[in-house]
Amino acid sequence: MPKTILEVIDLKKHYFHRKGLFSSVKGEDRTIPAVDGVSFYLKENETVGLVGESGCGKTTIGKTILRLETPTAGRILFDGKDITATPQGGLRQLRSQMQMVFQDLDAALNPKMRIRDILKESITVHRKAGDAEVAKKIGELLEQVNLKKSKLSNFPHELSGGEKRRVGIARVLSVGPRFIVADEPTSALDVSIQAQVVNLLRDLQKQLGLSYLFISHDLRVVELISHKVAVMYLGKVVEMGLAGRIANAARHPYTHILWSSLVEKQSKESSQSTARPHSGIWGVFDFERPFSGCRFAPRCPVFESKGRPTVCTDAGSEPQLRDLGDGHQAACHFPL
Repeated sequence: MPKTILEVIDLKKHYFHRKGLFSSVKGEDRTIPAVDGVSFYLKENETVGLVGESGCGKTTIGKTILRLETPTAGRILFDGKDITATPQGGLRQLRSQMQMVFQDLDAALNPKMRIRDILKESITVHRKAGDAEVAKKIGELLEQVNLKKSKLSNFPHELSGGEKRRVGIARVLSVGPRFIVADEPTSALDVSIQAQVVNLLRDLQKQLGLSYLFISHDLRVVELISHKVAVMYLGKVVEMGLAGRIANAARHPYTHILWSSLVEKQSKESSQSTARPHSGIWGVFDFERPFSGCRFAPRCPVFESKGRPTVCTDAGSEPQLRDLGDGHQAACHFPL
């Protein structure tokens, strides 16, 4: 029975900024709840996919878990230890076990360093190693990520998007992590290259026993690689369950719309036979000031079809995640 490697409990990350030019004098701050009470767990050798629109807080969750951002509230347990308030000195010891594949590799990879030096730096940052040991380790990393040895003399800008992604993965593997946050690892890549990256991550998981928090807006990729999926909306998880159930039997209207839009895009036709709602009132929405009650209500077709019930907009009745059976959870007053 795989043990739990990561547990996130009521995690919050709020940002503050001034409302205007004179707000610093008046002491007026505006709060942006980027992550607002998120809870989930991840077992060894498991992948949890995190999906949602841009700006919903996916990347902020990943950075906060790794303590690249300081949490506002909540708890983060890694391997049974609460690391929420661990000082930076103590976090250094955890960096080799918790790593992140960053979305923007043009920013993450030093443009002035050759690939060999980038990998050498990552290998030696946590332990002392001689040249022979470093060379051997680099060779092993290249084999693991299927990257040609001739690329070691290249600078990052001389590599293709897929090759840079492999370098990013190799750099993460060089410190021997157990848990990896993969932030949009297939973004800006051709479909064929995306498939290669996904297959590589799955193979590495089997070989090394890795656990992933896989962050993406690409629903097809998330369904393919994840064991469980958590769907985020405005800083909160609104649905969570097994990947197959989330993709094919969504219970939250938002999740249903997300996956239905993907199906419609793929088939280039809208399903008119289903009785479930398939379109919402999308429009412009203020992500900084969530609607009271259910945050999705202003865009929810179920809310409209039921005559805009007050339970959905009452500030005191915000829907919470509840078990709908078989580990499937949804935060909705009227689940599908």
